Amino acid sequence: MNNITFAEPLVLYLLAVIPAMIAFYVLKQHKTTASLRMPDLGQFKEAGITFRHYLRHVLFAFRTLAIALLIFVLARPQTTDKFQNMSTEGIDIVLALDISGSMLARDFRPDRLEASKNVATEFISGRPYDRIGLVVFSGESFTQCPLTTDHAVLVNLLREIQSGMIEDGTAIGMGLATAVNRIKDSEAKSKVIILLTDGVNNRGEIAPATAAGIAKTYGIRVYTIGVGTQGVAPYPVQTPYGMQYQDMQVEIDEGILREIAQETGGKYFRATDNNKLVQVYNEIDKLEKSKIDVRQFSRKDEKYHPIALFAICLLGLEIFARNTILRNLI
Repeated sequence: MNNITFAEPLVLYLLAVIPAMIAFYVLKQHKTTASLRMPDLGQFKEAGITFRHYLRHVLFAFRTLAIALLIFVLARPQTTDKFQNMSTEGIDIVLALDISGSMLARDFRPDRLEASKNVATEFISGRPYDRIGLVVFSGESFTQCPLTTDHAVLVNLLREIQSGMIEDGTAIGMGLATAVNRIKDSEAKSKVIILLTDGVNNRGEIAPATAAGIAKTYGIRVYTIGVGTQGVAPYPVQTPYGMQYQDMQVEIDEGILREIAQETGGKYFRATDNNKLVQVYNEIDKLEKSKIDVRQFSRKDEKYHPIALFAICLLGLEIFARNTILRNLI
């Protein structure tokens, strides 16, 4: 792809002299007075201004344009051709996200679900060469987005997630099993699931340990994240007066999350606030890096030659006109 750049871009600041030249020329024209005085100009009233009278300004226009072009020449406009060969050892990743009602607890800003979506979005943006998919679960589970490299679509689908999309509850086993089903047939060198939840498995037909065993069978590594502060947190509670927040004990089944991670060769993390959650995703990002070999070649092509030739022609034309057809008008 060709992009116009300048080897010496600071030279372009010299273009500021062009408006100054124009202003000086206009001011000079207003101050010009005749050197021949006549007692009576009545005899010239019928004499109109001829086209040749305006031609004297052409010389200044030629000179000004030529100077502007020469400044562009000194800045050295160039085009760059880039050739890039890339080989990757791909990683396929499925994000399994808990969207149960407890994810609206406000021990995170603005709440656990929105904080998780924001951090996941940043994680996705930092993995441009990986295929990433999205599974959501609550009382049930479903695939929000299959594995894709179209991360713009993935991020849009992630932003549309809301608690209450499916029946409430926490089916960790179902969420993990759905993620395994989406990634098990992948031919990538590395298959990873990042499972995030804030509760205890209380729904679903598949036990978390069973889903972990299936993941291990397919060589899928599972990183588990427990989201929630230590102690109590403000949880949303439906009351006769509408939704209100009440402090309730945070309960996360860390035992089963550690078991899932250990069984599959992954790692368990506990995120107690927004900053910790960011750190968790950063650590996972470092643990699961694509191997990328890039060979890049750039070729620059100078584009100032036709500009310089045009500027020289303008200067030559000005000199010729000044000494021939417009000599008497100067």
